[in-house]
Amino acid sequence: MTSINPQIDHYMNKNKNRARLLVSCPDQPGIVSTISTLLFNHQANIVESSQYTTDPSDGRFFLRIVFESEHLQENEEQIRSSIKEVAERFDMKWTLSFLYQLKKTAIFASKDITCLRELLYQWESGDLVTDIALVISNHETGRDIVESFGIPFYHIPANKDIRKEVEAKQLKLLEEHQVDLIVLARYMQILTPDFVAAYPSKIINIHHSFLPAFIGANPHKRAYERGVKLIGATSHYVTDDLDEGPIIEQDLIRVDHRNHVEDLKKKGRLIERSVLARGVKWDLEDRVLVHENKTIVFD
Repeated sequence: MTSINPQIDHYMNKNKNRARLLVSCPDQPGIVSTISTLLFNHQANIVESSQYTTDPSDGRFFLRIVFESEHLQENEEQIRSSIKEVAERFDMKWTLSFLYQLKKTAIFASKDITCLRELLYQWESGDLVTDIALVISNHETGRDIVESFGIPFYHIPANKDIRKEVEAKQLKLLEEHQVDLIVLARYMQILTPDFVAAYPSKIINIHHSFLPAFIGANPHKRAYERGVKLIGATSHYVTDDLDEGPIIEQDLIRVDHRNHVEDLKKKGRLIERSVLARGVKWDLEDRVLVHENKTIVFD
């Protein structure tokens, strides 16, 4: 099943002749000029461009380009081939995304479906341009709302004792649905290194604290005990190290001595859902590059 709503269908038709190119390579003269010439030779026009270097003399260069061509779909393979040649010359890592090819997203959820709801609503409004291919949960809580959007829902009970069997089922579903991005929308299970390795920098988690503060479980309880005046949320890519992957987006909200643990949780939910949605949106729009456990996020 393909989950595409009218707003996203309109977006795809409007941008059917557009593509995005992400580049990461050692900084050196001629990178932008060479890529611009390449696109010009394919009758493409650059409509957006952002770049960053860690050090102009001996750093790493990052580039995001959105370009448009009337004959884009016909010339897709030729453009890829040309970029591959340039990439070899400049020792580039690169990705090329065509906007007429919708990325497929899987959402993992548990009992708290606050973030799941937000993702579904933003998808319905056309703010998250993706095909939500499926939702997997270790609880039945979200089934009704997910299926009301016409999206497949899979209930797979999970705990640490059956983690390998659970992940085998999950990976099979992800492969069947040809998923590009996995979003952990308050999915309260730890993924194994093998699972993470199958989707490097393609699993986004929401952690209910302003990392690196209060890593792991019960951050609101620990924040209350510490008497913090601000609480936060962090969306990040998942790595083998718990809650220590590259940070995509963060936000804060003010609290005070009157707020108990449940108050902190309630306030935290307000920013968790928006921080996760922004992180997912930016990934889907090819705005994020990972470098040394950090991210470059182009606005």
